[in-house]
Amino acid sequence: MRHFLTLMDLSSDELNWVIERAIELKAMQHKGIIYEPLKNRVLGMIFEKSSTRTRVSFETGMIQLGGGAIFLSPRDTQLGRGEPIEDSARVLSRMVDVVMIRTFDHEDIECFAANSRVPVINALTDDYHPCQLLADIQTFVEHRGSIKGKTVAWIGDGNNMCQSYINAAQQFDFKLHIATPEGFEPKTDILAEAQDRVLLFTDPKEAVKNAHLVATDVWASMGQEDEQQQRKAKFRNYQVSRELLDLAASDVLFMHCLPAHRGEEVSLDLLDDPRAVVWDEAENRLHAQKALLEFLLCQED
Repeated sequence: MRHFLTLMDLSSDELNWVIERAIELKAMQHKGIIYEPLKNRVLGMIFEKSSTRTRVSFETGMIQLGGGAIFLSPRDTQLGRGEPIEDSARVLSRMVDVVMIRTFDHEDIECFAANSRVPVINALTDDYHPCQLLADIQTFVEHRGSIKGKTVAWIGDGNNMCQSYINAAQQFDFKLHIATPEGFEPKTDILAEAQDRVLLFTDPKEAVKNAHLVATDVWASMGQEDEQQQRKAKFRNYQVSRELLDLAASDVLFMHCLPAHRGEEVSLDLLDDPRAVVWDEAENRLHAQKALLEFLLCQED
């Protein structure tokens, strides 16, 4: 049994297999080929943070693979009434075949996994968002080939997405430039593990030079709504625009995990730029997660 709590839970070879398999599964689905290796398997989906892409992609993915999915919000379970995480893990993992959790504290998902009989997938915590990175890497590979040896620029908050990009730089062997305002850098321990892959900047223009991929996220994530105005002031010089992309490599791609706040972290017109591949990126959540589910549940097969 394997869990997927961060990109570091799989080897580089395994991650590359998942990416290639996602591309294969996408082609099969677009051709209308029925492939149901997870028939009669059930995914339990625990949501303590709301989502559009995460819920729809995981639920659709399980249905397309022949299985089913159960949506569980705090209102629907005893987790919302104070049942210990360990107890919920022990009960749920006797009833479903795999569990996906979207929550706040990363320690909570680690605790759940430690007490689970089935694979646990991190669908987002405050520290990491590894499923989104699978989709991002798949999208880059589809458009540009291998990301190995390339340069990626992250512009904005040193949040869970940024920290998963740090993991990805290690696992997929690319250089990562991170441009953040002072005080918004990624966690020092996560940075320390990737010193040879990551460079920090305060100037976005310097960070995007020669970058083959530029990525960003909202300035205030879920749970930070009360900091919205303060963060707008701190990040006002960190908007990704067409002009900023012009400073990157000639074949640069732009990605955003969505939803985007047009006019804030991205200019009003950026998502319509041909260099933006955000809609492919969003679709690939479905295919990358199907490949991940197959990897976690069909290893013995």
